[in-house]
Amino acid sequence: MRTPLVLVLLASSRAFAQVPLPDPPFLPQNASAGASPSSAAIPNSQWSSLLGNLLYFYEAQRSGKLPSTNRVKWRNDSALTDGQDVKLDLTGGLYDAGDYIKCTFPLSFTVMSICWGATDFGKGYDLANQTPYLDDMLRWSLDWLIKAHPANNTLFVQVANEEVDNAYWGGDRNIPLPRPSYQINDTSPGTDAAAGTAAAFAACSNLYANRIFSNSYSGPATLQNATYAATLLEHAKQLFIFATSASGGQAVYQHSVPEVGKAYASSGYGDELAIAALFLSWATNSSSLYQQAQGYWQQYSLSTYDGVFNWDNKTPGLPVLFAQIAQANPTFGGNASTWQTVAEKYFDGIVYGGGPGYQTHGGLLYYKGDSDDASLNPSLNAAMLLTRYVPLASTQSRRNDYWNYANAQVNYALGNNPMQAPYIVGANPNSPQNPHSAMASGGNNISDINTSPPQEAYVLYGGVIGGPDKYDRFFDIRADWPETEVALDYNAPMLTLAAMHVLNDTADPFYTSLKAGAYDSKKPQGMPCDDAYTDGCSGPQLSQGRKIVLGVIPGLTGLSIFSLLVWWAMISLRRAHDPLY
Repeated sequence: MRTPLVLVLLASSRAFAQVPLPDPPFLPQNASAGASPSSAAIPNSQWSSLLGNLLYFYEAQRSGKLPSTNRVKWRNDSALTDGQDVKLDLTGGLYDAGDYIKCTFPLSFTVMSICWGATDFGKGYDLANQTPYLDDMLRWSLDWLIKAHPANNTLFVQVANEEVDNAYWGGDRNIPLPRPSYQINDTSPGTDAAAGTAAAFAACSNLYANRIFSNSYSGPATLQNATYAATLLEHAKQLFIFATSASGGQAVYQHSVPEVGKAYASSGYGDELAIAALFLSWATNSSSLYQQAQGYWQQYSLSTYDGVFNWDNKTPGLPVLFAQIAQANPTFGGNASTWQTVAEKYFDGIVYGGGPGYQTHGGLLYYKGDSDDASLNPSLNAAMLLTRYVPLASTQSRRNDYWNYANAQVNYALGNNPMQAPYIVGANPNSPQNPHSAMASGGNNISDINTSPPQEAYVLYGGVIGGPDKYDRFFDIRADWPETEVALDYNAPMLTLAAMHVLNDTADPFYTSLKAGAYDSKKPQGMPCDDAYTDGCSGPQLSQGRKIVLGVIPGLTGLSIFSLLVWWAMISLRRAHDPLY
């Protein structure tokens, strides 16, 4: 007797059932609440609220048909025809940043990072009562990635045209069409995108299967589901085979799909192959995959890279993950101490100097080039990796120094900076008021983004913005996307860091000490100098007093130099006329 289809569907629904959402739901508080200290306790209510707000941001970025549990009441159903051009349902997922494109490469990095963090510091989500929303956010993202992987050797890497999307500034009801779907496949490969998505599926499978690395960490958030973990793992395996065995060979994905290079061009694929193999080795208990990952490390000379950890380059995270797995299962053949040495060479370059990054006058870790657009992202990703590595550090001094350095970067982002601005929307009265977000702005005049409307229509709670410039200046200008745009990957490291603080910190986030008006008293004059504006490229704007001081010093110096030159000329003339002089 065959089981009726309805019963199969019900059983499947129960097997995939997510953690029930709270009733009443968590909703962000007014920004004024972020200026009120809490009682010293674990879990700290301010850190818990921050964690909730960071997750809430992802709900505001949703595309497709919104569920009845939608908490962001100003959002609407949108982009309901995505995938029709390829006769597939590609609705859902998340809009990438302040616009309306959907991009697989940065999304897969985002969920990989969040799942890795929720595996190590997951009990922070539990203590903050945010695990249901973590589960909800991950499934909304992962379920779309599953849609984007309709066949073993096919992965859709972008929906919507970048140029068409950039020409539109308005709400989610009138998103311009057409929205083409771009794919990689067996003959037109994208090794980086396929491997990066495999890594995301494998990392999240580990989370849902409760595969912990070490008792040094709190352990995974309580959202285990063996059936969902198995589904994610199957997609991870298929995509990894696609990445390594496509008949079209191996290539960066923009080689096959030039359109994706306009927003998220990839610099290589060795790091994605290595991190996918590593997460899969842990998911499948495979020493051979671990050895394969070590092979990629050598083959692609990944040890020579000392730059940032981000959606494009996962290399700095690899030694940490190698060490975690080697310590957790020595039978894999990895040498934990070897990977400690590699990791600490990189982290020492950050903390003690010698690497390509430097600290701004205000204390922000800054990389020329990578930090010029979205300065907080390299800093927070470094802080996240440092915090994760602390239990593995070889000496107590490193444990202390790494922790203190990471904490200083977090505090900078949360308001301990020259602008006295916490760079998370809605966290405090001094938070950014003008995030670069077409949907939140409420405007529709692309030629007048800054003042139409004068005040942002909706508060994009929990959005981590790009951040200040290399002089620690933040102008809070809506059209200045390098400083004010939000993005999926910007929030990812702060989620892990906030979960860790919920676990361990009785002290409030720094911004609770900032009263209304603090940023207004520090806001710089003039205009920025970046990829959005060149008005301020004559240099940082100085107060009149500092201008006078800096003007006097060169004047006195110039006078001194002139006097010395005259003296030397006189001596030279006397020597020329008097050989005995």
